[in-house]
Amino acid sequence: MRTGADYLASLRDGRVVLVDGEQVDVATHPAFAPVARTVAELFDIAADPASGMQYTAPETGETANRAFGIPRSQEELRLRREAIETWARHTHGWVGRSPDHVGTFLASFAAHPEVFAGGDRDFSANVAAFHRRLLAENLYVSYAIIPPQVSRATTASGWDGEYLQVGVVRETEEGIVVRGSQMLATGAAIADEIFVSCIKPLGPDDQDFAVGFVVPTAAPGLKLYCRRPYAPAATSAFDYPLTSRYDEPDALVVFDDVLIPWERVFVNRDTTGVRRQFFDTGAHALGNWQAQIRFATKLKFIAGVARRVTQVNGVDKIPSVQEKLGELGALVSGVESAVLAAEYTAAPDDAGQWLPGKRALYGSMGLQSEIYPRVLAILRDLVGGGVLQLPSSVRDLTSPVTAPDIEHYVQSPGVASEERVKLFKLAWDIVGSEFAGRHQQYEMFYAGAPFVVKGVYSYRNYGYEQVLEDVEQFLGSYKIETV
Repeated sequence: MRTGADYLASLRDGRVVLVDGEQVDVATHPAFAPVARTVAELFDIAADPASGMQYTAPETGETANRAFGIPRSQEELRLRREAIETWARHTHGWVGRSPDHVGTFLASFAAHPEVFAGGDRDFSANVAAFHRRLLAENLYVSYAIIPPQVSRATTASGWDGEYLQVGVVRETEEGIVVRGSQMLATGAAIADEIFVSCIKPLGPDDQDFAVGFVVPTAAPGLKLYCRRPYAPAATSAFDYPLTSRYDEPDALVVFDDVLIPWERVFVNRDTTGVRRQFFDTGAHALGNWQAQIRFATKLKFIAGVARRVTQVNGVDKIPSVQEKLGELGALVSGVESAVLAAEYTAAPDDAGQWLPGKRALYGSMGLQSEIYPRVLAILRDLVGGGVLQLPSSVRDLTSPVTAPDIEHYVQSPGVASEERVKLFKLAWDIVGSEFAGRHQQYEMFYAGAPFVVKGVYSYRNYGYEQVLEDVEQFLGSYKIETV
């Protein structure tokens, strides 16, 4: 299997990644090199047989990454969860678009190639072939499946200006030529490939924008405009322990008449097909289960930080503090329980792919935009002013001018100054840094606007028919009694 060194070497391919008005080398630039090293560590973990992440893929007959496989039994679904947890624990859940996320979507696509057989062309073989390549090469695939925020009142066909959203300009014998942009390509700057499509509903006039394809990050004519990176401003790993490791880039992908060969096309000018690829294959459920596994891991890490803060401050015996810790534990265990409940209620679809139970999965997702801010609020309450009264940097702990005072005054009973400062620097990187702010926004909107997650996914998958039937049966069990 591909190692971390193999992955890092692959980044030197001439990809056009733009930051601060210029093209940069992601392998060496301080905005990308730290998180690229983290991804390399993930590949090294998967390449180690002791990690339990390897299996023999029936599609290739070779050793592959279990996180990219199609679960064909409940036992395989459990092993898949454990593989995802292995990667999530290494990043403590702070890399939201690790390679197993989009890899999961692609696995479900391949489980249902018939979904891609409609329209003027049959793309089912393309989907299966790319999944085999994913398994064989252990690829990192990102995605850009949201239109740019030009207007939320209309879809792309109603916007002023041609091809603001990525769409098909023309078809050739070699493939489709696409132009426009798409967001929100988290991790794309350091990924091997980008899956490009549209998960938002499209109208009948949006046919040109109803596409699905995979493209190499270094494809000619493809450019990535990245948001302001936070890692370069991290003065040290001690001062910004999360920012300095896990600042994965978000990017706007721009296509200047990029040729997508036919063998890389999954959907072409098919407004029904772009929806079916996500929901008729099970990809949306399986992919978001991966996200919830990662989210639960992250919440547990934050809970651990909160608990340690109360110990260091010596307040963990105070009833009001224990109440906050209890609420935090309830929130975290709710997400953990939903992950396991979705696994427990899993069932095979008509292709034999095992999918997590949607009631538990989407129920947890429906509350994510409220759970994460509340978890942060509890941690913020517990740390109080402690995250503000911190040394300006690690140099205050090492300089002979400042170290004696810091060591004497910034401490807790039984806890050395260095340990206390390190803990509270970590807490600040969770609740107060730019990295922290980005993560709050990410967790609130990663699955879409909260009203969509609740009003569409949670509502439609709860199964109100059953509970309504119970109510109707009970109402029918009694009537007006005559006196």
